[in-house]
This record gives sequence, structure tokens and C-alpha cells, in this order.
Amino acid sequence: MSGPECCENPPNLSASRGQRGGSVLEVGGFKTYVCGPSNSKHAILLVSDVFGYEAPNLRKLADKVAAEGYYVVVPDFLYGDPYSPENTEKPLSIWIQSHGTDKGFEDAKQVVAALKDKGISAIGAAGFCWGAKVVTDLAKSDYIQAAALLHPSLVKVDDFKEVKAPIAILAAEIDKISPPELIKQFEEILSSRSEVDSFVKIFPSVKHGWTVRYNVEDKEAVLRAEEAHCDMLDWLTKHVKYSQKGSEFSSVRGACSSM
Repeated sequence: MSGPECCENPPNLSASRGQRGGSVLEVGGFKTYVCGPSNSKHAILLVSDVFGYEAPNLRKLADKVAAEGYYVVVPDFLYGDPYSPENTEKPLSIWIQSHGTDKGFEDAKQVVAALKDKGISAIGAAGFCWGAKVVTDLAKSDYIQAAALLHPSLVKVDDFKEVKAPIAILAAEIDKISPPELIKQFEEILSSRSEVDSFVKIFPSVKHGWTVRYNVEDKEAVLRAEEAHCDMLDWLTKHVKYSQKGSEFSSVRGACSSM
């Protein structure tokens, strides 16, 4: 399910064109914001919401994750056509017809394959709103080693009966798209599947989109977003960087020490 909350607080895309830690390269046939050490054996794929891969807060998060030693990729799965609330000729109900998550999943498989061809040994993926469904579908097979969903949209209860990769759900208390009642249904299914490691957290007093569409001038909003970023990174680090036999993830907050 998608709705107006998917489109609130659109990012200022012009802000993403300033200096950042990465660059735009081609990965798997897609224009991709890339950052982090190119010789890393651990990669993190970030799949955007409807506003696309140029969103400044998303790129800022990519830079933070890359600082932990990951090769981070943020592909343009929207083909240069992110949703624009100002385009009255293409409301969300029309826009989504050309940008289905099923196509996003097929595109994501191409990027995963390119990362593996590059020599990446373990891949984690995090999806935001629209991107959460893409990442959920990746988690149903062996494409990735871990998944994180942040304020997911379009994800259904039955999806969690099929996921195989360890999966975390970071949700908002104030969210009509994926309300707490639905998130708890996801959690019940995951809890019944002991073979799949899972983590579910509902953040109080935040709205859908709070992790990438926050106001950078609002200190409280920044702190709430950063808490979710740390939970996301800790989860991915546990299952990507420390997933090999004999490795130990010693600190729940250790991976976030510099964020």
C-alpha cells in the first residue's frame, strides 16, 4: 500500500549536487552513487524511496555507512524519474504504474550480480518506503546476507513467510501506510520462524519517512533519524561483516561509534 505519506517532506534534490564523499558511476547498468573503499569485500545496497537516489539525506547516510569500511551503492532504480509532487500530470497513482517494485527487484538483482562479479563476498541491503519492498524480495533468496526495512511501503504479511535472509524492520509509530498494528503482524510471523533472525522496532513519535526526509535544522528530528541509522548499521554489520564462521559481533552499538 502507498499513499500521501510516501510523498510528504520531499527532499531538495539540488542539495545533493554539492560535494560529498562519493561519486556517480555505472554499476550493473545503472547510474549509481558509490562511496567507500573500492577494495572492500563487504557491500551495502541502499534502495531509495520514491524521491530517488539523489536525495541528500540518503547520500549523507551512504557516506556514513561507507565510513565504516563498506562499499556502498545507491542505484537509480527510478531511471532519472523520481516522483515529483509538483508534477500534477503524474500523481503518485500514475507515477507508480511506471515504477513498480517488481521491476525494481529485477534491477536490484543486476546490481547484486555486478557487486559479486567485483569480488564482494557479502552484501547487505536497506530499503526505504518504496525500496523496502525491493529489499524484501531480495531477502527471499540468497541474493543478500541481510536486509533492513525502514518505514516500509507495499510490503505484505505474506512476504515475511518467504524471507530467508536475516531481516530488520524499523517502523514509525505514526504511519498510516505501515501502522504499528501491521508491523506487529510482521513481527509475529518472523517470531514464529526461528530459522530467520529478525529484529523489529517501532520508533515512538515519528512519522513515515523520518529516516531520510527529516529537517536537517531540527536537532530532535536528526537525533531520531540517527538512532534508526545506527540500528540499521548495527544489524547489517552483524550479518554482513561478522557473518563468517568464527567472527563475533561484540557490541550492539559498536558499528555506530562514528555516526
